[in-house]
Amino acid sequence: MPVKPDELAWFGDRYQAIAENIERVIQGKRSTIELVVTSLVAEGHLLIEDVPGVGKTLLAKSLARSIDCSFQRIQFTPDLLPSDVTGVSVWNREEGTFTFRAGPVFANVLLGDEINRASPKTQAALLEAMEERQVTVDGETRVLDAPFIVIATQNPIEHEGTYPLPEAQLDRFMMRVTMGYPERVKELEMLQTHGEHSSFVDLKPVVHAEDVVRMASIAREIHVADVLRGYLIDLAEATRTHPDILLGASPRATLFLQRAARTVAVADGRDYASPDDVKTILTAVLNHRLILRPEAQMRGSTVEEVLTQIAGTVPVPGTRDAR
Repeated sequence: MPVKPDELAWFGDRYQAIAENIERVIQGKRSTIELVVTSLVAEGHLLIEDVPGVGKTLLAKSLARSIDCSFQRIQFTPDLLPSDVTGVSVWNREEGTFTFRAGPVFANVLLGDEINRASPKTQAALLEAMEERQVTVDGETRVLDAPFIVIATQNPIEHEGTYPLPEAQLDRFMMRVTMGYPERVKELEMLQTHGEHSSFVDLKPVVHAEDVVRMASIAREIHVADVLRGYLIDLAEATRTHPDILLGASPRATLFLQRAARTVAVADGRDYASPDDVKTILTAVLNHRLILRPEAQMRGSTVEEVLTQIAGTVPVPGTRDAR
């Protein structure tokens, strides 16, 4: 069933409200903010990777504060245990039974700060929650409330005392984004805005958790033509056969591309996805899934350059066909 015009307008108003609210705190990073909101609405998880001090944690907290929902933060450390994430059953002496104490994973927005500082065993505690949106503790499965998004941060240059995320876990993140340093004008504005009082303190929710669930439902109804699905598969296969790529995009990556493209389309006020929507999120969805061959790395090639090459060579379906 086609998405109604009033639903498109309703979606667009709330999408822009979230993005603009975050932009009050994170200035000059509109494209990154829109990728974050897209990941939320497309029911994906987000990895923010960049150097310290550029606002990774603040971006995640600003998203959570923009939504009237539950928020939890985990500061990942080497001694963090899986039960510190998922929860633990505690013996209740008065009742003579075990009582489950939910961990921070039972939240709508979960911030995993410096996720690569935790051991692989603790990192793996998030896998079931991220993929199946449920947690199994002591043989009992508990479903997580919607919406649910894991926003993880990590620093790319601090290798001492860190455990790199394995490919299996990286693949469960819909997108990986970087913040980058702000432009000079924006950094001057930041000094003026945050010098005496942080605008984050004054941030208020602009949508409810139920609104995000409805937005996700609308995005799932956006039309994706067969030729566009073929285009997604062509892009994925191009990464699997490219001579410079050792590990290409997984089928899960293709599904994520479709979901994210639908969200980009409806945010633009359309009830159908187009090739341009795919190109908008291509790098963010695929850049952390691909592994270059050693010889390509020695030549100085990057994943982003290879993706740009692939996007320029894979035939794009015509606009009329895409509708």
